[in-house]
Amino acid sequence: MIELRSVEQVRAAEEAEFRVVPEGALMQRAAHALAIRCTRLLDEVRGGVVGARIVLLVGSGNNGGDALWAGERLARRGCRVDALLVADRAHEQGLAALVAAGGRVHRGAAQQGTLLADADLVLDGILGIGGRGGLRPQAAEVVEQVASSGAIVVAVDVPSGVDADTGAVDGAAVDADVTVTFGAIKPGLLLAPGMFHSGAVDLVDIGLEFDDVPPAALVMEPVDVAVRVPEPVDGDYKYSRGVVGLAVGSAEYRGAAVLAVAAARHANVGMVRLLDRRDGVADMVVERFPDVVVDGTAPARQPRATSWACGSGFPGTADDEAVVLAVLDAQAPVVLDAGALTVVSVSDAVRRRLAERTREGHVTVLTPHDGEFERLRPGLLAAAAGRLEAARQAASDLDCIVVLKGAGTVIAGPSGPAFIDAEGTADLGVAGSGDVLTGILGSLLACADPDDAVATVAAGVWLHGCSGRLAAHRAPVTALDIADRVTDAVRTARFGVIT
Repeated sequence: MIELRSVEQVRAAEEAEFRVVPEGALMQRAAHALAIRCTRLLDEVRGGVVGARIVLLVGSGNNGGDALWAGERLARRGCRVDALLVADRAHEQGLAALVAAGGRVHRGAAQQGTLLADADLVLDGILGIGGRGGLRPQAAEVVEQVASSGAIVVAVDVPSGVDADTGAVDGAAVDADVTVTFGAIKPGLLLAPGMFHSGAVDLVDIGLEFDDVPPAALVMEPVDVAVRVPEPVDGDYKYSRGVVGLAVGSAEYRGAAVLAVAAARHANVGMVRLLDRRDGVADMVVERFPDVVVDGTAPARQPRATSWACGSGFPGTADDEAVVLAVLDAQAPVVLDAGALTVVSVSDAVRRRLAERTREGHVTVLTPHDGEFERLRPGLLAAAAGRLEAARQAASDLDCIVVLKGAGTVIAGPSGPAFIDAEGTADLGVAGSGDVLTGILGSLLACADPDDAVATVAAGVWLHGCSGRLAAHRAPVTALDIADRVTDAVRTARFGVIT
């Protein structure tokens, strides 16, 4: 797993490293990595570095120093390097080194428009990871001109204007093609809206040590997902591989049942069972998927089901409350989505049952998008310091695992580390995609260790994102396309990229 680190944690690790390395060593490591990454980009885009026109955006902090020292290296490689100072002061040694290497320094805005219009590459060192709030007017003006320059944009550690902890953007922010970040990836690079400004994120190891300090968040990698979708072994059979029960679909939204079931069937489970609500949905699903078992018995009386998923396709009316309560009575992990979340937001009985389940040691997962989250916890998204904190607070308040869906989906439990998903793309933004996720999560939880439930849910979110990527290869997708690629996503986690 990739560990994400907060600004506070990075600062503490830097301070510890400063005590054992020569002065300026960390900046030189960072500058060296920056120069290498810029060189590679210039090789890719223009076939070489000699004669390339580089513009450095230099602020007053260490990020400006990193940019200046990287510019010094690029100038010695034959690049024309111009530094635009967008603060009252700059790193003195870095400035002297750049000038000695043939670089030029510009104060004020007189030439910035021409320089940026002619640039092949812009290196953003205005603000670092400690930057908070909006950019100052001069910096904001420069950022606007960068956006229309057509140059490659490389951000130093974090795009200026993006909060490194929360991903918040207050006004203008640099739109980077690549962010070269040092020591650890910061959460704000993977959380919306900051992730939209970060481009490709390259992590550079500059020797920071975090000892036993818990990470700010985690990111799933394929090997982590593979552990949670194991291949069957000799002696396995349908029940030993887990049985997921689904209470999904309705007369109003019949297709949700098809999508959730289609995804669940492909997500490494031994059997899929569908709760028959006598609304015609079960007959339709079985006609399409004859391996699905239909049962109208109360979920608590279906002991073969080792997990349940509920709510996809429910209209969220009072009639759905009884079904949600019946599913929550099952002695198994439960995923609540869509209409079931509406029931949670209005039903005292359901919220009491959620708390009882936690005391009984049962896992419950809620999967809201922003609108559903607002109904569950009004005002929290606006009041919290970003989506990561909001999801954590809601998980603690509700004693559930919360999957706050959207760009940079956050998966948080009542305690322990949270996860940020880096696999999903905008291709998932189609009708029915959430139903697919619900089916995946239900299946993965059917054989999960309760102590590993948060990571298992994060693995399910990863599979959903990977399925979307595979489905969208050179073509628009539908939710059914995403569901059909879940098997390939499992294969990708286990064995690597497939074509």
